[in-house]
Amino acid sequence: MSDTVLFVVLPYLATVLAVLAGVHRYRSDPFSYSSFSSQFLESRTLFWGSASWHYGILLILLAHLLAALFPSAWAALIAAPVRLYVLEVTGLALALLSILGLSTLIVRRLRHARVRVVTSAMDWVMLAALLLQVALGFWVALAYRWGSDWYLHTAVPWLASLLKLDPQIQYVTALPWPVKAHLLGGFVIIALFPFTRLVHLVTVPITYLWRPYQVVIWNRRPRSL
Repeated sequence: MSDTVLFVVLPYLATVLAVLAGVHRYRSDPFSYSSFSSQFLESRTLFWGSASWHYGILLILLAHLLAALFPSAWAALIAAPVRLYVLEVTGLALALLSILGLSTLIVRRLRHARVRVVTSAMDWVMLAALLLQVALGFWVALAYRWGSDWYLHTAVPWLASLLKLDPQIQYVTALPWPVKAHLLGGFVIIALFPFTRLVHLVTVPITYLWRPYQVVIWNRRPRSL
């Protein structure tokens, strides 16, 4: 029963909550769909933390997504031991880069009073959840080697079964608890998603590609020399 709650009920509940709460937030307060940038309050630490975090986590997520969408191609890619080894080492390096970047962003919000003031309680919850998730991912990659391979035979078929509305939890229930915690952590973050500033991820400004040029007219009088 506990496995069913964790690996069936929780994923569906988190997804439904994210969609419904996200739509409600957009309809009731569309201007809150923003990252609420604090760059003007402090920019130096933000640059190094943000760059490290984004480059690291986006590449990691891309690898997870590609393996889930194209399992056969991924299996062919890692069939050679050398490629599998390079991929594992690269994943560990990216995880460390992500942890370093996110830790820098957290320390920034703790150290700078002006940034700390504009940080909400949900921001702290999401930052903690993200840091724990990435740290768990690094632990899993380090302690349970060759995750690029066994991920295809455990998490991928489980996720596919959820999409087909035919949950097959036997793929993941026998996994070590750090791996299961990492899998479930992803859905916890999805559930928190619509209540934090991360919602800006779904508002990619692609309309800028076809928006007409913006005309700027200065009304300020020039200074006389």
